[in-house]
Amino acid sequence: MTGKLNGSCFYNLSYFYVDCAVNTWRSSCGTMPERLTEMLMDTWTPLIILWITVLPSIFMAPMNQSQVLPSGSSTGLKSLTEEQRVLNRSKRGWVWNQMFVLEEFSGPEPILVGRLHTDLDPGSSKIKYILSGDGAGTIFVINDKTGDIHAMKRLDREEKAEYTLTAQAVDRDTNKPLEPPSEFIIKVQDINDNAPEFVDGPYHATVPEMSVVGTFVTKVTATDADDPVYGNSAKLVYSILEGQPYFSIEPHTAIIKTALPNMDREAKEEYFVVIQAKDMGGHMGGLSGTTTVTITLSDVNDNPPKFAQSMYHFSVMEDVALGEPIGRVKANDLDIGENAKSSYDIIEGDGMDIFEITTDAQTQDGIIRVRKPLDFETKKSYTLKVEATNIHIDPRFISGGPFKDTATVKIVVEDADEPPVFSSPTYLLEVHENAAINSVIGQVTAHDPDVSSSPIRFSIDRHTDLERQFNINAEDGKITLATPLDRETNMWHNITIVATETRNHSQVSRVPVAIKVLDVNDNAPEFASEHEAFLCENGKPGQVIQIVSAVDKDDPKNGHYFLYSLLPEMVNNPNFTIKKNEVIVVLFVTLRRHKNEPLIIKDDEDVRENIIRYDDEGGGEEDTEAFDIATLQNPDGINGFLPRKDIKPDLQFMPRQGLAPVPNGVDVDEFINVRLHEADNDPTAPPYDSIQIYGYEGRGSAAGSLSSLESSASDSDQNFDYLSEWGPRFKRLGELYSVGESDKET
Repeated sequence: MTGKLNGSCFYNLSYFYVDCAVNTWRSSCGTMPERLTEMLMDTWTPLIILWITVLPSIFMAPMNQSQVLPSGSSTGLKSLTEEQRVLNRSKRGWVWNQMFVLEEFSGPEPILVGRLHTDLDPGSSKIKYILSGDGAGTIFVINDKTGDIHAMKRLDREEKAEYTLTAQAVDRDTNKPLEPPSEFIIKVQDINDNAPEFVDGPYHATVPEMSVVGTFVTKVTATDADDPVYGNSAKLVYSILEGQPYFSIEPHTAIIKTALPNMDREAKEEYFVVIQAKDMGGHMGGLSGTTTVTITLSDVNDNPPKFAQSMYHFSVMEDVALGEPIGRVKANDLDIGENAKSSYDIIEGDGMDIFEITTDAQTQDGIIRVRKPLDFETKKSYTLKVEATNIHIDPRFISGGPFKDTATVKIVVEDADEPPVFSSPTYLLEVHENAAINSVIGQVTAHDPDVSSSPIRFSIDRHTDLERQFNINAEDGKITLATPLDRETNMWHNITIVATETRNHSQVSRVPVAIKVLDVNDNAPEFASEHEAFLCENGKPGQVIQIVSAVDKDDPKNGHYFLYSLLPEMVNNPNFTIKKNEVIVVLFVTLRRHKNEPLIIKDDEDVRENIIRYDDEGGGEEDTEAFDIATLQNPDGINGFLPRKDIKPDLQFMPRQGLAPVPNGVDVDEFINVRLHEADNDPTAPPYDSIQIYGYEGRGSAAGSLSSLESSASDSDQNFDYLSEWGPRFKRLGELYSVGESDKET
């Protein structure tokens, strides 16, 4: 390869310069015609050949035996053996470089991409060039004789940027390869045929109002489908077409910032900005794309609340209900949302305890309400000073404060026709049950609180006095008795008095009146129940035969105290006596029965005898171990404890000592009660003491009575003498039923 270049290198170098010229043309004038391209090839080719011929020794390095020898070097070939020639021909005889084809190039004929050539080609037609790989035969076609490669279709770099193909030289007759296959690349040369696009547009952004210059707003991005590494086709520059002087954009980063200080949302809230992206570094002839950015200023609390007026006037009726709104005030705030919220307070005035103000969460109004009742006759007007204060204050704008405002509120109280007012919310009256008809039992009073002071008329609500037991004077409110009262029938009466204005009958008030009927001793005592006493014929003196009690419908303050006595015709009866015990009256048998003798009483005989309790089942008639009259007279005379005869105690206890004898004149009942209390609480005392009372034996039955008391008065001829023959156990029963004639009479 001495003194000349390989043919493939020559054509590739030619296309390199032609490509440079074409790109230069396109950047300025657009697409170059195909004819002009061919002219460039014809012009550059002799120059390149001349450059290769003149300066071969400057740029070509000495060749070693391992490099490929050109076919024109006959001297070298003669000096090599046939074996060496075969070895050296195993390497390819051409060098493939990268080929280029302009995208979007079109013309009436296929465009020449490049030409293949091998040193083995002597210029005859025995070599055949074959092309295979991406697009071979469809997009790229090779002339098998000359090795010229043409592009048959219009190519788009953005669709496919390069094609890899394989070339081979074979013997046309034998199809045997003259060279090993060689791979090369055809690269589609980019042209600026794609404009920038904002795929994410249009944009929306927000920035706080009153922001300082240079505050970040947002960032936009455009894309260009052209080759970013070749030329400036994809080199973008950003600019603002609309939106100045409020905003700016950084040309290369596309960051949008504020460009004007103190932009006020209350003056203008929204801005429409147009952004442009231009390729070719922004130079003339570049393609461009645009997008829009809607920028909204968000609110900050830079405005204080302001009352619409400095003075407010309201009027209210004095009978307005508590909690009712009587008026609204409003402090306007140019801000919005949380920044516009205010709280209201009453800070001065003569009605701070009478009125209150709250905030309406929806309208941000201040609502004035009544806290305490109003009275026109007491105070006819009030003056208040209210204040509105922002709830959320921005520290950045605190110097522009204060974020509050005040206003004066005048409230006039108007007179209302109010109902009568009683001197007391309730009345309590007392009257004796024997009070005379038409007697005054009490009085109610009422007045009209209005300035006009209408007269009042009184009446009784008859729904509360259906029996019309009371009357009232319509003029002065005095309550009188209409019918007699009986405390034992009804102790309390509750009526309602009505007061009505004579000038306006709709103004009515009511008051409850409780009337208590006081007791008068107008009822005689009554026995609690009917009594029918029964006594066995052998009843012992002092034996209780009946307990009686009395009741009284009256209710004296100190309680009842009754005196009991026998009927006058029974006062001289020596057989019975009556004794008062608290409320209870006990009827005693006063004479001991003597067989065949009349019942008489001796002056020196003590009528107190055993009191036997039968509130349990006890020991029957043989149980005489209760209270003996001798024990009552001389308790110290007992020498020892006397156990029951019918029950043997498990343990023996010492009898109680230290009891004093009953002195003469001491109440025996009281003494017995004391002893009973001691016996009940003494674990050694037998639990058989009781009082035997046979005051009632029940009503009659269909079978008749089995009582021996009645049988003794009957005509029965039955003889019970046989009972005495039944043994000692029935001796006492036989004595009871073997009664003589004298006993019957007794």
